[in-house]
Amino acid sequence: MTISTGILYLVATPIGNLEDITFRGIKTLQTVDLIAAEDTRHTGKLLKHYQIKTPTISYHQHNHQRRVKDLLEKLSNGLNIALVTDAGTPAISDPGYNLVLACIESDISIIPIPGAIAAINGLIASGLNTERFCFEGFLPQKKKLRDNLLKSFQSETRTLIFYEAPHRLEKTLADLAQFLGDHRQISLARELTKIHEQFWRGTLTEAIAFYQKKQPKGEYTIILAGNSESDLLDLSQEQIKIEMNKLLNQGMSKSEASKYLAQQTNWSRRDIYQLIVNS
Repeated sequence: MTISTGILYLVATPIGNLEDITFRGIKTLQTVDLIAAEDTRHTGKLLKHYQIKTPTISYHQHNHQRRVKDLLEKLSNGLNIALVTDAGTPAISDPGYNLVLACIESDISIIPIPGAIAAINGLIASGLNTERFCFEGFLPQKKKLRDNLLKSFQSETRTLIFYEAPHRLEKTLADLAQFLGDHRQISLARELTKIHEQFWRGTLTEAIAFYQKKQPKGEYTIILAGNSESDLLDLSQEQIKIEMNKLLNQGMSKSEASKYLAQQTNWSRRDIYQLIVNS
């Protein structure tokens, strides 16, 4: 007799307030055979709140490589498993992605159970454009990777969404101002859905000044306005030459400096390069 494979359920859990879980999410956690949780102790509080007795197993960034094989075996043997993260939707900035890929390769069914996600909660209350946006999660900690990534956002017109820890917030705000312009509008959402939920809105310059006086507390969702035509600097030929010389003196090549200035001004990269070559 052929055993039908089980189903992997991706269950979104609350990001703070325990009431922010769907009826479907609760029912799924009650009826699956096993819950794979980022932190079984943390998830245990949610399960206790809703009197859910389903057994749990850990699945996190430090053990996911060896745990995937075990979970695939259980799923292949017909067990239904729910994957949860500590807060929000699994597989978003989370090793659940690896389990999803493994299940797809093994032809195991995957069913997402929607719910809370900090990025969307922060976005819809930010007051910034919600028509087009891109989620970046946590920025790289290594300077070169971080700087290169931020440079790539300079001409990005979509609203940008980041996550950040309180002890790194001031550094991140300074980097955003340096690479994307300190006049950009920003919304900072902290402790979403919790008792001390708070939104701060203004420019990057104002945000930096605010957090120099007030110590950041809680987890932050950063919503940053994208680049717009009005953000581009209207520089004359002489001003372009002056800015180009500054960049060349900082160690940039002519090609790199031309690309950078094209992202910041209403000049094309080709026109800037030609201006410098012919001067």
